[in-house]
Amino acid sequence: MVTRPRTHRGFTLIELLVVIAIIAVLIALLVPAVQKVREAAARTQCQNNLKQMGVAAHGYHDTYKVLPHASDTWNHPPTFIGVGQPAAGSAQQAGWGYQILPFIEQAAVWRGGGGTTIAQCQINVMATPISIYFCPSRRSPAALPPTADWYSPGPGGSFSHAPWDYSGSSLDGSGIGAIAYGFSGRRMVHITDGTSNSFFAGEARKNVALLGQYQGDDNEGYSSGWDHDSMRYTSVPPLPDTQSGDGQQRFGSSHTGGVNMLYCDGSVRFIAYSVDPNAFAAMGTVQGGETISNLP
Repeated sequence: MVTRPRTHRGFTLIELLVVIAIIAVLIALLVPAVQKVREAAARTQCQNNLKQMGVAAHGYHDTYKVLPHASDTWNHPPTFIGVGQPAAGSAQQAGWGYQILPFIEQAAVWRGGGGTTIAQCQINVMATPISIYFCPSRRSPAALPPTADWYSPGPGGSFSHAPWDYSGSSLDGSGIGAIAYGFSGRRMVHITDGTSNSFFAGEARKNVALLGQYQGDDNEGYSSGWDHDSMRYTSVPPLPDTQSGDGQQRFGSSHTGGVNMLYCDGSVRFIAYSVDPNAFAAMGTVQGGETISNLP
């Protein structure tokens, strides 16, 4: 009996190319699905960020009997009456994003982060990124690089600023929105349009090509008072993030199709970019008396 040697048959070039093509098709199908899952998770996290801000605003109202105010300008550093002792209520000149820190488990930052002088407390506040103030669809928490002090009066020296991805409603006028201009916060009972029909805050449109750099509406950060960093218009509809110019002081996001908005009742809803501009503007007022039949 003759034993024939075994032969080992390998892949032909054509078979190998077919396998590679199949793998490429599978990858092409898988990548968009993975991206959609990641974006869905990021959008949910963003909604949760705003939800926490809503809970904080209500906690602030329970404590001070008013909502946080918007201050009157951008160039006030956080007000301290002593080392580790921030001013509260109408005595505080920094913006609403700073005022709610104790209600989002950031009391240590609110007190100045262990600074041994008032100036250092102010710097620690303005330079400390707050994780829930960043939308994961856009960027990770990080401070902008150090720059010279521009506050009046300010702590002096050169220090970083912690930006954020959210803003209050509304920059239009001086008293139409939930977050009032000046140092007197608005009471919930004065939101006569209804807390479920009125915006409190939302995602702020940014130039994503310049993230990490100082921009006109992305420089002072979350501690800023009445300014484009902390307040946005509702008289113009939201738009997606841009890669030129600036955010045009609009609400907007890096999400596909729309923007997350926080209402005064603490709920968060996803508003499509195709929203009726009149409805969007009406939801930016708290005493406008509008009848809104096509709420998102």
